[in-house]
Amino acid sequence: MRVYLPTTLPGLAAAYKAGELGPGTGSGSGPLDAFAVTPALREWYVSDDIEELEYAALSRAAQGSLRLLAADPQAARRRVVIAVDVPEGAAAADPDRGLDTSSLGAVRIARPVPFAKVAAVHLDADDAEADVAAAAAALGAADLGDDDAQFTVDGAEDHELLWYATQEVPNLVGGNG
Repeated sequence: MRVYLPTTLPGLAAAYKAGELGPGTGSGSGPLDAFAVTPALREWYVSDDIEELEYAALSRAAQGSLRLLAADPQAARRRVVIAVDVPEGAAAADPDRGLDTSSLGAVRIARPVPFAKVAAVHLDADDAEADVAAAAAALGAADLGDDDAQFTVDGAEDHELLWYATQEVPNLVGGNG
């Protein structure tokens, strides 16, 4: 099963250095929060196109990365999503959240995941930094219903995340470890 883990460049560097994604490696403590193609996500998007659904899960993870950036003003203003392959059943959706739109595609992974299971890293290009910085700064106001702030947050989504092979991770985290 493919899951998408939101993180930051320092989080990616910590996971790479530790050799695993899990508590204490830049992803917080406790279970890993991630996004995947869940039954609720399928139902919400009313699609059978797996590529479209995986893109939706990736987009949800990018929003999660933006939240992590808002909480870490020292991190480079680039959203980071790690695509990882885990065994079926390793990622579980919270059944109590049902079709709560804020949790569509949300899953939790209870155990650390070896970095060797990383399929790819998705990262904003350098030219997205200004929009991502503005979006991270506006996130709190957007959450409170400010339409102008929401417009600023949505501006970050205008930038497509770039795809990087796992072999490229050392170059990505060079100055962030």
